[in-house]
Amino acid sequence: MSLRPRQIKAASVHGSTCLRYALSCLAALGLSFSAATLCAKATSLIGREPLAPLALVDGLDPEKVALGEALFADPILSNRDGLSCLQCHNLAHGGTVKLRKTMAYNGRLNRFNAPTIFNVAANYRLGWRGDSNSLEDHTERVLLDRDLMAASWPMLISRLRDSETYSSSFQRVYGRQVNRASVLDALATFQRSLTTPNSAFDKYLAGDNAALSAQEIAGYRLFTDYGCASCHQGSNIGGNMFQKFGIFARPRAEAMQTEDDLGRFMLTGKETDKEVFRVPSLRNVAVTGPYFHDGRTDSLSEAVGIMALAQLGRTLTPNDVDAIVAFLKTLTGEYHGHKLEAEK
Repeated sequence: MSLRPRQIKAASVHGSTCLRYALSCLAALGLSFSAATLCAKATSLIGREPLAPLALVDGLDPEKVALGEALFADPILSNRDGLSCLQCHNLAHGGTVKLRKTMAYNGRLNRFNAPTIFNVAANYRLGWRGDSNSLEDHTERVLLDRDLMAASWPMLISRLRDSETYSSSFQRVYGRQVNRASVLDALATFQRSLTTPNSAFDKYLAGDNAALSAQEIAGYRLFTDYGCASCHQGSNIGGNMFQKFGIFARPRAEAMQTEDDLGRFMLTGKETDKEVFRVPSLRNVAVTGPYFHDGRTDSLSEAVGIMALAQLGRTLTPNDVDAIVAFLKTLTGEYHGHKLEAEK
């Protein structure tokens, strides 16, 4: 398969940008490496776009997907039978809700902004701090977390077995009574089905030159040239690595920091993990605000400016911000044949 001229140009630019960005990150962390050390890695990118069309998930059992979808929308999974997964991950909009942080069990405020559930199976780790490396593990953590669903397995199994609908459904789909493994499998299988194909950018990558406007293409070029694609890359445009939030500038005054701003450090206790988070996917980003782990802004333009300064050490012009935002809006895909929209 041969590359189009724009692919070769973009990949070449990205290869050199990635090298410069990697070296600058190491320098910011007080480490020193020669360009030659990283050259082989960077040049391996030449000839490839940093971003790729969305990878769809095939071969999912439709009955497991349907059962998982029913559970995802049912408050039966929460301690007080009053909170469903759907309430924090609205599938009618961006797979999240338009709240800085959501309320959960017993009126408690969640520690982090609710990330989108769409395309979640393509993430390297789950959760802002990367607590889990599988959908099953992450789902169980959410169900049992006293600040989220606050459930317990004895309670969940008892409720589902007492439900004639669920009892017969699990028996039919899994050939056995409801148990922990089958509940997690059904929920994880449904989440794996939540892909959002057919974005304008995917069409552009597939060869439809008319899918993007001149401003949107300019925004994509800036996105790659400035180094955004060094972290937000691949088919999920992120979600596949960890990164320090604030390489070149602190995104929040140190005196205003909370435990939640310490990121993976709260899991590992390692100094090098302070302020390190899982890089989020940018797919559907235009409809998933508020942004960042703390939901600090609902403005995509402001989020772009914060990232440019904190991660790249750049102050962008208004025209650059507008172009990058225009590009980011082309990443909005479809669910069940309809283009996603932001929650009003």
